[in-house]
Amino acid sequence: MTSVTGIGTAWRAAALIGAALALAGCDTMGAGGSARDIDPDVYAARSSDLGSLSQVVANNPNDPEALNMRGSAYARLGQYDKAIADFSQAIRINGSMSKAYANRALAYRSMNRTSEALADYNRAIDADPNYGAAYVGRGNLYRTTGRTDAALADFEKAVQVDPNNAQAWHNRGLIHQAQGRHDDAIDDFTKSTAIAVTAAEPYIGRGYSYLATNDYAAAIDDFNTARTLAPKNIDAWIGRGIAFEKRNELGNARASFAQALNINERDPRAVEGFRRVGGERGETYTER
Repeated sequence: MTSVTGIGTAWRAAALIGAALALAGCDTMGAGGSARDIDPDVYAARSSDLGSLSQVVANNPNDPEALNMRGSAYARLGQYDKAIADFSQAIRINGSMSKAYANRALAYRSMNRTSEALADYNRAIDADPNYGAAYVGRGNLYRTTGRTDAALADFEKAVQVDPNNAQAWHNRGLIHQAQGRHDDAIDDFTKSTAIAVTAAEPYIGRGYSYLATNDYAAAIDDFNTARTLAPKNIDAWIGRGIAFEKRNELGNARASFAQALNINERDPRAVEGFRRVGGERGETYTER
């Protein structure tokens, strides 16, 4: 059994928390634990609806809502050109349709067409200054392009105009977390968990802030909840491994890091954590 005491090892564990925080800082969340840049009002259609939606569009070619919904279905299938065509037609019919602008912005962003995405988010906000999803989408774009202050301002506006937008609280929490404002981050993640009760990401975010504030028991509780909601979310298992390691519960730490490696055997956080707590490839680890 490898000890985790000593200055060098303790420093590496602290460094891993920092690395895990950086890599776990996903700006999006989904009810099933999947990381997606989707608000409940955005991309609402399922891809399985495409056939019926095409029939609706054929019967109602000038209905912008039908075009917007079919565009959402195309986008979920990754058919962004067709999605953009539908969103654009919806906008031609109804130039103040903020949802269509926000949806087209997300399609552009998925194609790495950042400037066009930003322009559409701006148009969505101009069309409806109280549309929280547009602020969240633009804030996500700002955050991923390094404009942290602008992103924070958009998330602040999003929670103001739409206090029930779980993603806005979650993403503002991520910025507070990155700034080292963990108490504020925990408050934001808590609000997000109260709204999106089946989303794993806010629990993971809060778990990492609990780690950073040395509340390992609370961190383990959150990572346990997250792994139940999203068993394949590697960030939950890595965070859980770190928390057990910090409590010197090395058997449980090995089991958590081993599960993370089962999800992605090349994840550097999982590899380093497993090595640090004395894990050996090929061995079976169970929790006590």
